[in-house]
Amino acid sequence: MMFGSNTLGNGWVVPADDAAITAAAQLLHAGQIVAIPTETVYGLAADAQNAEAVAHIYAAKGRPDFNPLIVHVRDRKAAEKLGVFNATAQALAEAFWPGPLTLVLPLQPNAPVARAVTAGLPTIAIRCPAHPVMQALLLKSDLSLAAPSANRSGAISPTRADHVLKGLGGAVPMILDGGSCSKGLESTIVAVRDDGWQVLRPGPVSSMDIEQKLGYPPLSVPMSGIEAPGQMASHYAPSKPVRLNITAPEQDAYLIGFGAIAGDENLSATGDLAQAAANLFEALHNADASLANVIAVAPIPHEGIGIAINDRLARAAAR
Repeated sequence: MMFGSNTLGNGWVVPADDAAITAAAQLLHAGQIVAIPTETVYGLAADAQNAEAVAHIYAAKGRPDFNPLIVHVRDRKAAEKLGVFNATAQALAEAFWPGPLTLVLPLQPNAPVARAVTAGLPTIAIRCPAHPVMQALLLKSDLSLAAPSANRSGAISPTRADHVLKGLGGAVPMILDGGSCSKGLESTIVAVRDDGWQVLRPGPVSSMDIEQKLGYPPLSVPMSGIEAPGQMASHYAPSKPVRLNITAPEQDAYLIGFGAIAGDENLSATGDLAQAAANLFEALHNADASLANVIAVAPIPHEGIGIAINDRLARAAAR
């Protein structure tokens, strides 16, 4: 079965058919890294148990070793070998897995993961992805896969195979091309506490979605330190300065529009926030490759998935 056909004519990039997924599984078992599509962004996957393989992720990304990784699993049964599920975690997994929700849970004693995956923390971030290519690779390899976004640390996240190739190139032995990512933003990350839950990173699953499912609001306590990916102040950043809430074209700026603000390109001319989320990183890549010296972005409503869009934009603008 062919999941994607956007081959780039480069030996590192292959359409994600059955043969390529088998080859990718073999590379993972050999301790190599593979770039793989998910419904959120492209991930850089390695066997979560193999410390040397996980080290390849950190080296390829230039990622600081205090920043933990998300482990991707086939299902909740696999997740329960890694993290401790209380009633809240069970309810969230039942409601939103497979899908774009990551749970930060207490680490199981003797969990089969390399220490670098958790950055030495007593918790682990786990997600069960919905994308058919990632699910096929999890099934074929029979591994739990540590997989942060497949880009240099702090740079714009990749939503297409050519973004991965441009950003990481020869650092990745294989890039499985599964086409464009449908969500376009990294997963929502929720820390499950003994006394409730807390959003560490907004994403496609909104805080309101979670509150409606659980029947009670998130904890209103300050976050302490980095518990999960995507919490650094400067992240998802282009090479050019980013200006936010711009309502009209500016000289020497590439304007990313939204709704009635057309811009050089528009995240969603109809004001659809889900469409805007899916297009965000692609637009940032285009703006970064343009001749303009500055990237300007139109105002995005701070509601629903717009909260996650604004989170990414604020981190992209932090310098």
